[in-house]
Amino acid sequence: MKFEIIIAGFGGQGVLSMGMSLAYAAMIEGKEVSWMPSYGPEMRGGTANCNIIISSKPISSPIINTFDLVVALNQPSLNKFEKQIRDGGYLLYEKDQIINPPTITQISIFGISATKEAVKLENKKAMNMVMLGAVLAIEPIVSVGSILKALEKVLPSRHHHLIPLNKKALLMGQKLIQPFFGN
Repeated sequence: MKFEIIIAGFGGQGVLSMGMSLAYAAMIEGKEVSWMPSYGPEMRGGTANCNIIISSKPISSPIINTFDLVVALNQPSLNKFEKQIRDGGYLLYEKDQIINPPTITQISIFGISATKEAVKLENKKAMNMVMLGAVLAIEPIVSVGSILKALEKVLPSRHHHLIPLNKKALLMGQKLIQPFFGN
């Protein structure tokens, strides 16, 4: 098993922490992991992305040019990475941030309103965990339980009180994907 992902959006959307949570969860489960962040000098408001490789075997290189899954949180990210998805791969995007929806074929496309759902949970910053829950519904590469354990490492201790909210957000993201599979 080898699964290659890129998560991309604006700085401040939780792109890097989403990727780091996924990477830590995979390590907790004993999987091989590569996590490579990239962000512009602007930080908040600039571009940010991270590549995550999760594998059952050693990873030869963290450099990847095509992905099994692209998670796009804004239009520039969708425009940049949608053509780098392998045939049969997946695109998950935050549909309220995308003006021009994807037009590619040969992949499965999922658009969800993660920000609106996070607002319903009374914390807009939980949008990244709604998206991560959706990722796990599309391809269950790690468990929600492992993500919650990973959050204890990723989040500063002053934010550990938000872990129950993050659990709700993860479960909400999984629920948002169910209609795509006819559940």
